[in-house]
Parts: sequence; C-alpha cells; structure tokens
Amino acid sequence: MYLSYVGIRVTNLFKSLEFYSKLLGLKEVARGDNTKLGGGIYVLLKDPKSKAKLELNWYPADSIFGTKYQPGEGLDHIAFRVDSVAETMRRLEDQGASRADLPKSLQEVSSEAYSGAFHVQYVRDPDGNWIELYDHTDPIGDTIPDAY
Repeated sequence: MYLSYVGIRVTNLFKSLEFYSKLLGLKEVARGDNTKLGGGIYVLLKDPKSKAKLELNWYPADSIFGTKYQPGEGLDHIAFRVDSVAETMRRLEDQGASRADLPKSLQEVSSEAYSGAFHVQYVRDPDGNWIELYDHTDPIGDTIPDAY
C-alpha cells in the first residue's frame, strides 16, 4: 500500500488547471470523464520535482457529488493504492472503519490506460473525510508510477 495522491474539489476546472499548472508548475499526467457514471471530470497533476500528485475533481450539478461548495472544504479525498480493495476493505471494516457509499457504477472502472478494470471503494476517516482505496490488475511494483 502507498499514498498515491490527494484529490480536491474545484468549481471551475479550467481556472484551477491553469492555476496549478501555469502558476505552480504542476504537469498533467492523466485525465478522465466519469460524468456518464454519476461522477465528474478529473485531472491528475504531478509536481516534477517532488513527484507529489494532486487530482482536481469537478462535478456537474446533477452528480450526487455536486454538492454546494464551501471555500476551505474542498478536500475531495485522499487515495491509497492497495494490492486488493476487497481484502483491504474487509480488514479496515473488521477494525471499525466505516464504508462510504459509492454508486456501483463507480466501484469498478474500466481503463485501457491501466490494463483493464480496477476496483474502487471508500472509507471515512474519524472526521468523515473520504479515503479512497483502489487496485489495478498489475501488481504494485518497486517504484511509484507517474500516473495512478
């Protein structure tokens, strides 16, 4: 398991992308559109020096995640890549972690960029923040990849 990235909610994807890339020097490494599945549009950025990653998440008004935005409450989620979402969820729930609801359409995502399907689930931290757990069919290697 490793900390993969931090995702924040944004209200204007274009302006946020411009800010983080042009002003702060982050580079785009991945992008996707989950609006047809009930999600939103995401852009993954990476700092060329530290290799830290930030995901910008924009949700349309009709998405279940498109809730009223309050400045300072833009943390969307913190993501950990794990070997197995199912095994990690069992272990965390056995230890008292609470599962966060996620539509079935977003629990298994198909992506050509990541060797097929991968699984996604969320738990809540003690303050209610969403912690994403995801896996890929490719095993976790010795080095952390540029994208997810």
